[in-house]
Amino acid sequence: MIGWPVWQPFAKEEMMRRINLPPSELKFLLAACVIAAMAGLVLPVVAGLLEGSYARLAALPALLIFGGLFLFNKRLLLLIVLLLRASGDIVLESTRVGSGGSLSLGLGGAINGLIILMAFLFFIERPKLLPRKAWLYWMILMVVAFAGMAVSPDKGAALKIVLGLCSYFAVFVCAFYLVRTPEEFRSMVLLILASSLIPAVYGLVSTALNARGGLSGFRLQGTFGHPNIFAFYLTLVIALGLYVIKSAEFKLDQFKRFVLAGYLGVLFLLLLLTQTRSAWVACFLIFFLYGVKFERRYLVYMLVLGTLALMVPSVQERILQLDSGNTVTTYAKLNSFAWRTYLWQSGLNWMTPSHYIFGYGVEAFPFYSGMFFPLAGGVKWGAHSVFVQWFFDTGLVGMVAYLAIFYQVMRVLIRYYSVDKLGAVILICTLIEYLVVSASDNMLSYLAFNWYFWLVMGMGWSVYANSEAGKQDAMKKKRTALQPVPAVSS
Repeated sequence: MIGWPVWQPFAKEEMMRRINLPPSELKFLLAACVIAAMAGLVLPVVAGLLEGSYARLAALPALLIFGGLFLFNKRLLLLIVLLLRASGDIVLESTRVGSGGSLSLGLGGAINGLIILMAFLFFIERPKLLPRKAWLYWMILMVVAFAGMAVSPDKGAALKIVLGLCSYFAVFVCAFYLVRTPEEFRSMVLLILASSLIPAVYGLVSTALNARGGLSGFRLQGTFGHPNIFAFYLTLVIALGLYVIKSAEFKLDQFKRFVLAGYLGVLFLLLLLTQTRSAWVACFLIFFLYGVKFERRYLVYMLVLGTLALMVPSVQERILQLDSGNTVTTYAKLNSFAWRTYLWQSGLNWMTPSHYIFGYGVEAFPFYSGMFFPLAGGVKWGAHSVFVQWFFDTGLVGMVAYLAIFYQVMRVLIRYYSVDKLGAVILICTLIEYLVVSASDNMLSYLAFNWYFWLVMGMGWSVYANSEAGKQDAMKKKRTALQPVPAVSS
């Protein structure tokens, strides 16, 4: 075999003997060679798309690392993504390739796709871990969303919203595979708290840099794409921080409790600097409900803190703005609430009864806003209300499908109260807070916040489903479903 000609076909055994590698390692080597060859072919094209951007160039090794982690340990990759996602909007936005429109691509889109793929693989591997009702109503909503995208007048913008909904569904599903026990629930709560460290430090530095010229009109957005997203994220983190401080299961000593309380104070300050009034109301609502249910002295704390907050000039300015600009005239400058109300009235009055059932298609509200909103000024305005826009876009069918998910989650969280009273109250307050702010903001577009919100909702559902109370409840329903229907006597 020494003079074995080059043209002679290799026998599998001879090839392995000469290379001296086991079959598994040989397959890995061949796969690596194929990937390297494909990368070599694609790299010139990718280099042309990078347009000299260092951020986009750094996205390439990041994608390779994510790909390696995906093959090695999906769970570890998901935890890393969740830990860093709150810090990622600014970085991910700089990696976008394209015109910057709704169809531009970037590392963020790749991560969203990866999360959806991981959720699908988790479900395929162990489908029984996901309760039927946990995915059924989401699937109904997704069918409605895809149908609305098919008839949308702006399919590019509609695709972005629908893919966002898919990623929220995916994170919700992943929660059932990450969290099944109270210990895992507490670990994930700590991870979400840890995810706020970079945004908090970035926010403090950003505030200090802007304080030189005065903070009048300044709205802190931190590492997020908009101050409102940062504000709602902070509200969620503060609520979870309250849970950590008050739950005896975390076993915090006095020093750790003091440090965490101080950190939450910093987050409160950052929340005020976002100038997002709906988030202020949501945070007030969470602590008010907690005080009514558990500790009445927190109502006194809220009164004191609220008084101190009103002494901040920027807070005073935002509150006083609600008392002016409430008259709709040609040249009047409306405050944000009056402007939203006028926008909602204009859109709903423009709708025809024939579209009340199925709407005009996903993202139809911004598309048609120039036709029905007198103050549009050539801008495609979103409704600044999930309920108004989703009714306009998908009609009563879409609204029922959307609210059915919250109804099912709320039912489970109420049952979760028997397992963890404090945790259930915090999660129920968070869900109510989400619905409250959805009435006056474009919550469906706030991807990073929605990831954490739906992760937490899925965590609560999963812990209850895997608890003894949840298992007994499931068995009771199963026995009820198997019971024969009594015959009706004639």
